[in-house]
Amino acid sequence: MAEGDPAHPRFRASAPAAALLASAFVVSTCGLIYELLASTLASYLLGDSVTQFSTVIGSYLFAMGVGSWCSRYVKRDEVRLFVRVELLIALIGGSSAAALFLLFPLVEHFRVALYGLVLAIGFLVGLEIPLLIRILRGFDFRETVSNVLTFDYVGALVASLLFPLLLMPHLGMIRTGFLFGIANAAVALALLFVLPRATGYRSEKLAGVLILIGLIAGFIASDRLQRWAEVASYGEPVIYAQTTRFQRIVLTRRDDDLRLYLNGNLQFSSRDEYRYHEALVHPALGRVANPRNVLIFGGGDGLAAREVLKHPEVAKLTLVDLDGEMTSLFSNTPTLAALNRGSLTDKRMTVINADGFRWAREHSGQYDAIIVDFPDPVDYSVGKLYTDTFYRAARKLLAPGGMMVVQSTSPLVAPNAFWTVASTLEAVGLQTRGYHVYVPSFGEWGFVLAAARPIPDQARTLPGGRFLTPTIDQRLFDFPPDMARRPTPVNRLDNQVLVREFADAWGKYEG
Repeated sequence: MAEGDPAHPRFRASAPAAALLASAFVVSTCGLIYELLASTLASYLLGDSVTQFSTVIGSYLFAMGVGSWCSRYVKRDEVRLFVRVELLIALIGGSSAAALFLLFPLVEHFRVALYGLVLAIGFLVGLEIPLLIRILRGFDFRETVSNVLTFDYVGALVASLLFPLLLMPHLGMIRTGFLFGIANAAVALALLFVLPRATGYRSEKLAGVLILIGLIAGFIASDRLQRWAEVASYGEPVIYAQTTRFQRIVLTRRDDDLRLYLNGNLQFSSRDEYRYHEALVHPALGRVANPRNVLIFGGGDGLAAREVLKHPEVAKLTLVDLDGEMTSLFSNTPTLAALNRGSLTDKRMTVINADGFRWAREHSGQYDAIIVDFPDPVDYSVGKLYTDTFYRAARKLLAPGGMMVVQSTSPLVAPNAFWTVASTLEAVGLQTRGYHVYVPSFGEWGFVLAAARPIPDQARTLPGGRFLTPTIDQRLFDFPPDMARRPTPVNRLDNQVLVREFADAWGKYEG
């Protein structure tokens, strides 16, 4: 019996067996991390998180099945093949997040690259467990399968906890990918030194060392790779980038134009954001007799708050935004605080970092005006903030005679999505009036006023605005035929029709 044979007594010693079982834990953890990275990255770059997670996970599991099926054709050298598979997974999986970020702005058919990587990683991961079980066949079969699967499932649990709680907030996607690629390569190298020696393993050791060095270099250069990808994607110099628990925050600057992107989506340009924010705030507050107590959902950049605080009647302003890193950034960075005129640290302001959906349902109060300034409904996690469930909770917070306004995407590009917001507000007993404004960075953009009473035609307009005047206020409510009201469904938690309408319209517009 050859010394390299898995059934050889020396091979069945405790050290090799323990190393192989430990590798089951590591490879399972790494495999799920790569799956979560691809799903999260796809939802960041392509939107519609439910679709991206479903299709990426489904493709990954299918590829794993194909890999497991193909393992039957391996007749010999299981140890060598297992090591090579580990090294390939380390190389492809570890660099996958960096590769996808770099490819996104460069390739026309990004989904081909995305699913190609997902299928390749899934296929290789599918080979791992059958090979591992066959390598350990010298032990009792029931014990072997039980041990391997136990370590495999425990590894999956560890990965599912580490990814959202530690890895994404503190390392980001690119560095996380490289870190777990390093873990895969380290497992392969450890097995090469722990398992019985066999001829031909020298090339695997050399490849393992080179791959490990490359992954460590990638880990060290992760921030630079991320910035290269973002510069290529945005076409503008990136001056700040941070991945928080909830989103990727990027600020760019070209000449006097400062821009904020969240998860790759433009939120404002400093050159024309005043048009958006004056139109968002003043038509609502100008139709309230005495707007003393105002609530803002979203708007963590403080720009809507800046406009609210221009009204001398406002005595108290509450802002509920999910991301504390966002509100801290726009509170404590001098350039950004100057842009919002210190609104987030104003003595009348109370900043609450919480999920607006839950906060609205759990709190009570009477607000004379409610400004709803959430990001566009690009996925279901944001889409819930445009449902009748959320609007019903918000209506309870609206004082008698109060007014609510909701940013509602483009009535030109996505008219069905825009009017779905109005239909949903009306479904909870509010009367609505839609209006729109041209913002050069966005094009035609829309808002919906909502109140429990008829909405006045006339509004008080503050003097000194850069854009809004009494005459302009009246023009905002005039819709040409291509943006006119049309029958639309109600957006509910159990259907989320708004997300699909939004994705379909913008997908056609952007090609």
